[in-house]
Formats: sequence, structure tokens, C-alpha cells
Amino acid sequence: MNWFLTTFREHPELAVFLTIAAGFFIGRFKYKTFSLGNVTSVLLVGVIVGQMRIDISGDVKQIFFLIFLFSVGYTVGPQFFNSLRKSGLPQLLFTTIIAAVALVATWLLAKMMGYNVGQAAGLFAGAQTISAVIGVGGDTINSLNIDPALKKSMVNAIPVCYAVTYLFGTIGSAFFLAQVGPLFWGGLKKARQQCIDLAAKLGVGSDDPSLISSYHSIVFRAFNISSDSIFVGKTVDEMQKGFIADGYRLYVEKVRRHGTHEVLNAAPDFRFEAHDDVVLQGKGVGVITEEKKIGKEIFDPQLLKFEVESVSVLLTAKTADGMTIQELSHERYDLRVSLQKITRGGTEIPMMPQTILQKGDMLYLMGPKKDVQAAVKLLGIPDISTNTTDLISVGLGILLGGLVGALAFHAGKVTLSLSTSGGALIAGLFFGWLRSRHPNVAQIPQPALWIMTNLGLNAFIAVVGISAGPSFVDGFKQVGPMLFVIGAAASLIPLFVGILMARYVFKFNVALGLGCCSGARTTTAALPAVQDSLESPLPALGYTVTYAVGNTLLIICGIIIVFLIN
Repeated sequence: MNWFLTTFREHPELAVFLTIAAGFFIGRFKYKTFSLGNVTSVLLVGVIVGQMRIDISGDVKQIFFLIFLFSVGYTVGPQFFNSLRKSGLPQLLFTTIIAAVALVATWLLAKMMGYNVGQAAGLFAGAQTISAVIGVGGDTINSLNIDPALKKSMVNAIPVCYAVTYLFGTIGSAFFLAQVGPLFWGGLKKARQQCIDLAAKLGVGSDDPSLISSYHSIVFRAFNISSDSIFVGKTVDEMQKGFIADGYRLYVEKVRRHGTHEVLNAAPDFRFEAHDDVVLQGKGVGVITEEKKIGKEIFDPQLLKFEVESVSVLLTAKTADGMTIQELSHERYDLRVSLQKITRGGTEIPMMPQTILQKGDMLYLMGPKKDVQAAVKLLGIPDISTNTTDLISVGLGILLGGLVGALAFHAGKVTLSLSTSGGALIAGLFFGWLRSRHPNVAQIPQPALWIMTNLGLNAFIAVVGISAGPSFVDGFKQVGPMLFVIGAAASLIPLFVGILMARYVFKFNVALGLGCCSGARTTTAALPAVQDSLESPLPALGYTVTYAVGNTLLIICGIIIVFLIN
């Protein structure tokens, strides 16, 4: 035991990785829907490891924290700047109001309870589920002109208060939005009907042959055209137009003349004869519905063995920006390309005929190589598969952002500064937006971005927990169990105001309203909870932009609350 203690003290980096490994292991366990989550688990393990009184340089946690904030900004950058456009202004304004209410509510509750700066920052971080405030709050406290011992005590209080308030901030918020939120739209039954109505408005269930529906997968099936098929004597082009008339978008991929062995590409003027073979591509429901008009399905490896390209393309074309999926599908109906899914800011959004596309969306296409390449030229730039991270952009971004954040402005006795961490966040926003416009610039592959975000945050949290470990128990005794109640109030007040604003001021549909509330409060766990409650994927449409803006504004609010309490 003495050997372990001595080793960890001499090599504190090993203690950090022990904390991360044990924290992620504990974070994997769930009881029904309850889970501590990785961040809270890492923090609590760090507190336990910290009882060995291991000294770790503050520079270590700061490096990881800057990497984390840059990656967060990089991820949400395109959606953040999209919110500044006219179409995104309602959600931008909504998120700004929620952030302001969260800040004021936490500030008033902290003042009422007599909490110091560190306790208030920890309360805000946990109640609003914004872990990054642990770092930016600590940075801002360190910039204050106060006694070093008091400063250290306040910084150590942040993770204590965060740990106490974060659980309700996550689980309580998700429950409130999913179970209580629908009551403001007339109850769960009426709320679900509103989701159905919105889905119908967006085109789900209509006869419009739009590019794709999220409810149907793309299939490839081979058929032998029967002698009594309505397509005997028709051309490939006429067959495809017949499918459109029936409300489906199906493509003829390959054909084979009866009595021959040669598989041909489907030329538009190819005219079918009885017992010809044909391969169709399209939504499964369409293929099944049209089968009776075609003939018997066959399994023929020679027919079905052909190359289909699957490409993800970053939407950059001005002509496609602001289009609905329906409009896009009508733009070039001759291209045999299927849209498999759309992600926005890393979140998959529902694909309905009236879903509006935005610059920075990632579109996943599938079809013949020639047609896919033509579609890519119309839409933007294919996502370049690379295993290499542009570390020049990462290093330069954090450097420039940190220099801007280090600038200080003096207002009387108060020193105002974004801090280097706030600057790194802003730099990440800019480079993420730049990447959405110029995919060859500032490339960070998704796996690398995941590492930067998760390792950056949790290594930072591990050091915070280890450093605060020796004073954690005393800090908890100081704030007392009443902090849990205060944290619950700080969590629910902005959500309650948000629901009222969404329902009566912005007049959002229930799906968009609760999706916006989940995103504005950056409560990731709330989105699937709301989707399950409403039995609809549509809340994701209100989540992406508000999450991007909320992430940014709440981190900045973590800086502001330090100055308000101080």
C-alpha cells in the first residue's frame, strides 16, 4: 500500500488515468434510467483518489480544459452561426432568455443562501448541467484580486456544489420536461396528437414521393416481370414515373432481357418485355406495395451484385441552403440517389419532406456512383475521410483564442476578462464554422473530436476531483444538504419559464417547444426522454440550434456569475 501511495505521489499522471478509467467504468452502470454518468463518476472517483493527497500542477488541468472547450466550440460552431440568420432568430432569442433566467435565478438563490463565489459557480454548473463552468468559473475566480487562500477555498468549492446539484439537474430536468412539460400543451394525449399533426404538416404519411422518410430503410430487390404486368411495353422512364404517380420514389437500377445473361444499366428508353428481370432501389414500403404490379420477386446474385456508393456530403451549396427535402428531391428527380440520414451538429434530425436543410448539415447519400457524384456537385463537398487532425488549426485556434481571452478590462476595482478558456471556446466556434464552409480547412475527424471532447473534459475533471479531494468533505459540510433543494430550484425555474415562453409567447408546437427547452439548457438526457414521452423524433428539430447557442451562452454565464457574486 505504501508503494502505491508513493508511486502515485511521485507520478501523479498515473492517478489521473486511474481516475478516468474507474470513473468511466462506474459511469457505465444504470438502474432503469438512472445513471451517474461519466463526468460525475470521474469527479467522485477523483475525490476518493485525492484522499491520498496527490499534488498535480494546475497547468495540467488547464491544458486539457482548453482542448475540451475548443472541441465543444468546433462541434457546435456551424449551428451557432446559423442561429444568427433570420430563420434561426426565434430559437436564438428563446435560448438567450433561458440562459438569462438561469443566471438570474441561480444568482438570487445563491445570494439568499449566502453562498460565496465558488459555491455559486458550482451551483450554476450542476443545476444547469454545464460541466465547463467548473473550469471557466475557476479561471475567473483565479483572476480576482483576493487572498490566495480564500481563492483556493472558493475554487475547491465548485466541484463540491457541482456534484451535489448535477444529478437533479440532469435526471430531474429530463423528468420535468418529459412528464410535466406536455401538460402545458393540454396533456400527453393532446401533445402526442400535435406531434402527429406536425409530422403530417412536414409530409409524413402524404402521397408526395419525397426523397426519403426516416421511417423506411432503403432496399434493393430483384423481380421478374410477369406477362400480365402493367409495365410490359413500358420504358424504364415510364416505370419510374408510374411509381411517382403512386406516391413512391423507386429507381430502376439494373435490367436483364429474358433469355440472356447480360445485366445492363437501366437506360431511360429500355422497353420491358414479359419475363425481363429488373432491380429496384427505394423505400422498403414502396417496393413491397408496387410488387404486385411488377411480378414475382427473385433472388439472383448476378443481378444484385453491383456497386453502390455511400457518401456523406457537407451541405455548402447556396442553392440547397434553405430548401426542404421535398424541394431537393424535385430538383433532380432523374438522379437515382437516396438520402439515408441527416445530422446537424452531430445530432441526427428527422427527415420529413418539409424538413429544411441548412448549411453545415451532413447528408448521407446512397446510389450508383455516377448519380451520387452528380448529387454531391449540387449539394456541397464530400466529407473527406481522413485519419489526420489539423493540429496547426487546433494549436493556432487555442493560442489566438487564449490571447483574446487573456485581455483584461478594468471597471473600477473589477477586472473583466473572458479568460483563456472563454477565448478557446470562441476560437472553436470560429474554426468549426470555417470548416463548415471550407471542408479542407481545420479538419478534425469525428473519432479525434470525440477524444478531444471526452478525454479533455474528464482529464480536467479528474484533476479537479483529486485536487479538491482533501477538502471535499469539509466543503460538503459547509454547504449542507439544503444545497440539493436549492439546486433543484435553480434547475426547474428556467425550465418552467422556458415552457411558458415556448407555449404562450413563441407559440411553438409541443415537439419544438420541449426540444428547444432541452437544447437551451444543454440537458442531453432530456431529448430522448421527451422523444419517448411524445412518441416522436420531432423534438430533435428544436434541439440542435438551441443546444449550440445554449452551450455557448451558459459557459459565458459561468463567468458572469462570478462577477455578480463577487
